[in-house]
Amino acid sequence: MRERHGVFEHIDWWLVIIFLLLVAIGWINIYAAVFDENHIHIFDMHVKYGKQLAWILAALFTGFVILLIDGKFFSQFAYLIYAVCIILLIAVIFLGKEIYGSKSWFVFAGIAVQPGEFAKMGTALALAKFLSKIEIDLKKRKDLLLATGIILIPAFLIFLEHDTGSAIVFSAFILVLYRAGLSEKLVIGLVFVPLLAVLSLLINKFIIIGVLFIIAAMFYLYSKRKIRNILFISLIYLVSAGFVFSVDFAVNHILEPHQRVRVKVLIGKETDLQGAGYNVNQSLIAIGSGGFWGKGFLHGTQTKFNFVPKQSTDFIFCTIGEEWGFIGSFIVIGLFCALLVRIILVAERQRSRFSRFYGYGIASIIFFHFTINIGMTLSLIPVIGIPLPFFSYGGSSLLAFTLMLFIFIRQDSYRYELL
Repeated sequence: MRERHGVFEHIDWWLVIIFLLLVAIGWINIYAAVFDENHIHIFDMHVKYGKQLAWILAALFTGFVILLIDGKFFSQFAYLIYAVCIILLIAVIFLGKEIYGSKSWFVFAGIAVQPGEFAKMGTALALAKFLSKIEIDLKKRKDLLLATGIILIPAFLIFLEHDTGSAIVFSAFILVLYRAGLSEKLVIGLVFVPLLAVLSLLINKFIIIGVLFIIAAMFYLYSKRKIRNILFISLIYLVSAGFVFSVDFAVNHILEPHQRVRVKVLIGKETDLQGAGYNVNQSLIAIGSGGFWGKGFLHGTQTKFNFVPKQSTDFIFCTIGEEWGFIGSFIVIGLFCALLVRIILVAERQRSRFSRFYGYGIASIIFFHFTINIGMTLSLIPVIGIPLPFFSYGGSSLLAFTLMLFIFIRQDSYRYELL
């Protein structure tokens, strides 16, 4: 063990600066999204920008405290933190309050806390702890099943809370597994599944089955014609064919009615500009009206007159697009890209496997949130209701992402204490 340095001596200040910029710009846009001339004071707790400012101060204090914690703490207690998150996810199913159709919130003295947001951090820690073991090999079925279980348990519990969007976020950890040695063929297969699902909703199923048969025949002709290969190709074909016919059942009987309509609106099966498609339509109008330079701070008409529902949370990017235009949107997207690139670069220099895989984990989560949220506002992806990190209004999201990032910053500074 090397001699300990000052706690702030080896902090990656680029990550801190990008974080502060994102949080500051996010708060400015929340202020614009819910601006009330009767409550212009920034510390007014009757409006969202006052409450969010309080959450920002709490997040900054939390980040500072994390930097003071011993670097070994998060590795040693990763499984315990994960277990606490799982217990909270189970408890909220029975004791939580339903908000916006999801029973995923604890409410204490008027303050709502969403355990699912913190479960992402807990899962990133537990997965990093598991993958950091030298003997772990994801090509072994047992190790792969255990790693998958760490991811699926919280995702399933969140799904039971009727928060499908947050449950889907856990699929981002596939990127961590790939970096840890998951087979490329398996990753391609997992990407193929959602593509096949979309095609099944758009194209006649018998045409898809025919195309799959041709692909299977080509694989058979160009492969070694052994019994094992024939059986494997046949099995993949039959599973794929069965999946094609099961998509309709899943959409019509598993998804919630509002989710079903959103999917059909996205793929063009329905047009509902006054219902499920209203949010996205108004979002596109707001972003498009911003033009190149934007309408200016507090001058967005779509924002000012509240045409876009949830414009301070899930659709906060609309405010950016309308008031700051293409230039503002480009800067925000650039900051997120800079954050992701920096996290990956910092992860690559880690001496600890735990720190490295944890870095990949939070990069995957932030990338998923960032891509899906902006994709929702641009009508590229179904609306699944997940926040834009550091931007969307909400204390749970801000605190959870701050915790994730500052734990990684602390782990990075801790690397100088390792041999």
